[in-house]
Amino acid sequence: MQLQLISFVLIILHCMDYTGCQQHSSSRHRQHKQISGVSSGCQQGGCLTCSDYNGCLSCKPRFFMHLERIGMKQIGVCMTSCPPGFYGTRSPERNTCTKCRLECDSCFNKNFCTRCRAGFYLHLGKCQENCPEGLVRSDTQRECVPRCPAECESCVNSETCTQCRPGLYQLSGRCHHVCPEDYEPNDKLMECTPQVHCEVGEWSEWSPCSRSGRTCGFKRGQETRTRQVLQYPSPFGKPCPEISEIKECLVKRRKCPGKENFTVNRNNRKDKENQEGRRERKRERERERERDPGEREDSDNRNKTEHRHRRGHDTEPVSPEDGLIQ
Repeated sequence: MQLQLISFVLIILHCMDYTGCQQHSSSRHRQHKQISGVSSGCQQGGCLTCSDYNGCLSCKPRFFMHLERIGMKQIGVCMTSCPPGFYGTRSPERNTCTKCRLECDSCFNKNFCTRCRAGFYLHLGKCQENCPEGLVRSDTQRECVPRCPAECESCVNSETCTQCRPGLYQLSGRCHHVCPEDYEPNDKLMECTPQVHCEVGEWSEWSPCSRSGRTCGFKRGQETRTRQVLQYPSPFGKPCPEISEIKECLVKRRKCPGKENFTVNRNNRKDKENQEGRRERKRERERERERDPGEREDSDNRNKTEHRHRRGHDTEPVSPEDGLIQ
């Protein structure tokens, strides 16, 4: 607008003579052709005035003018906030986006960086290649940070601890008061180690029905099955489940092999013992006949008493403890 006013004043001054008026008439025509692309009805929301060739020429209030370079020309763009690498400045005439310092990736103003470019490290708003004493460079944060975190006894850099302070456990270069989930403290190594849970195999088949180690001579017994431990748990891992099971079972009662032979052999042994006893008593009587009549009578009485005692002993029933299986 100022340019148009100045041009209008110059036209009046030159038109004071005919020749100058003719010459300026031609110049005014050319100037009108140059600014014919200026429009107040711009398509972009933030533009107040714009040009088909240069984009936004002025912005609405609270918008920042930002010049984007496209090849050899610059296009004006009106933005609510400046892009990274630029900071906004406001003035009564217009708001503009100003480029940050070369070493800044983003900044608050020309003297205060908020993030540095690669190879520079932020400290107190300044981007510098080397950090002050007591600080180390962090390539991930692009900042100067304390040499070791507070919980570290020693470290490789500001993010990786090699030894923790007493009472803390190390895991992946960091120190923990309490180990994360699925990890457990190792007081010997002072590290967080992965928890190991118990693992067991498949169940075996059920065993034959038995009782007291025998598989015969009973009606009610038990069956068992087992499974093996494949992986024993760590102190804080999930414990092992049951590895054996027992259940009651019923079978048709049958005699154990060899029971009848055992009974026959026992009876034969007793008969043999009785026969030897009878022969011994017979020989004793024959010796007594050769003695005195008085001694023989006493001997007969003793033999009768002993015979009655043996008869009473032989007729006693045999208990299960003598070896017979009931």
